[in-house]
Amino acid sequence: MGTPDAPGGSAPLSGIVVVELGASVAAPYAAQTLGDLGAEVWKIEKAEGDDARRWGPPFWEGASALFQGLNRNKRSVVCDLRDPEHVAALTRFVVERADVVLQNLRPGQVDALGLGAQALRSLKPSLVYCNVGAFGATGPLKDRPGYDPLMQAFGGIMSFTGEEDRPPVRVGPSIIDMGTGLWGVVGIVTALLRRATTGEGAVIDVSLFETATALMALPAAQFMASGELPRKQGSGSPGIVPYRAYRTADGDLVVAAGSDGLFRRLAGVLGHPEWADDPRFVSNPARVEHQHALYALIEAEMRGRSTEEWSALLDDAGVPCAPVQNVQQMLGHPQTRALGMVQALPDSRLTLVGLPLSIDGVRPRPRSAPPALGEHTDALFDPPPAQD
Repeated sequence: MGTPDAPGGSAPLSGIVVVELGASVAAPYAAQTLGDLGAEVWKIEKAEGDDARRWGPPFWEGASALFQGLNRNKRSVVCDLRDPEHVAALTRFVVERADVVLQNLRPGQVDALGLGAQALRSLKPSLVYCNVGAFGATGPLKDRPGYDPLMQAFGGIMSFTGEEDRPPVRVGPSIIDMGTGLWGVVGIVTALLRRATTGEGAVIDVSLFETATALMALPAAQFMASGELPRKQGSGSPGIVPYRAYRTADGDLVVAAGSDGLFRRLAGVLGHPEWADDPRFVSNPARVEHQHALYALIEAEMRGRSTEEWSALLDDAGVPCAPVQNVQQMLGHPQTRALGMVQALPDSRLTLVGLPLSIDGVRPRPRSAPPALGEHTDALFDPPPAQD
């Protein structure tokens, strides 16, 4: 298996050591992102491992595909946090080597174990400590656990996701978990940047609920401006019309004609240039008010041609559009391939989606496959002698 530290010092976070007391999605995703950027990540697991190892089928090279997608570029250490000797060894490792501790254990657990921010930063003031919580560090719900679908519900996202008069719908990807992990990365990198000047670490707090609230910024602004609750729009968007998916002869196509000029072009492509001068559709506010009438007219036309035919016509007219692709189509698309978003892992048959960023034109590459459970335990409990 490739070593998590290779290939060397070219990665932005090379030399930064991260200890992940994490499980499930949010903290592991944050730690994996730091690892992709060059950090050396030590994942601390219980004897049976991160629960995500068993979140399947499907399973892929010894663990669930979900786990494998969240834990590349890491070392796995089995540590019994109820064993004082194990906790002492872990504490020594943090004090001697770690720059960052990242945790998403149950509220209050790390403090009870003596592994909380206050305890560890009293021993190492330069430590950056990131808490990944459910409802946040303060407030009446601070001690409650939480998961992605709970926060999509509690944060209001489910209230207007889906179609009118249908049950609540969860956004498919784990946007709250992964978004929280990314906010954790933002906080950690910011604290490391400040530490380079001051020498002092920091305590970073992020939570699933705060992420859900932040994702609601635009619907919240619309509500606070109008006093009207956002309604379910299906594939559409409140306040912009036409801006949604349409059923074609053989699939579905999203058309985003979000300005008067784009709507005029769309009307022309659909064979009805007169729509652009119809008082009901002449401006975006008018189109929003009469959206049901407009959508019915557009839908009737869209069914007459295939997705490919409409895409070509709309592209030629400069009207933004995109077919609704499944996962296989997205992964196999020439644009995905050209960007190098799908990456092979060293010494493994795994291929995973990489970071959605490039630095100086180069996308960070994975340095090692996700670790087997406890693969690096001995390295933490019996570390090599310190180098002069």
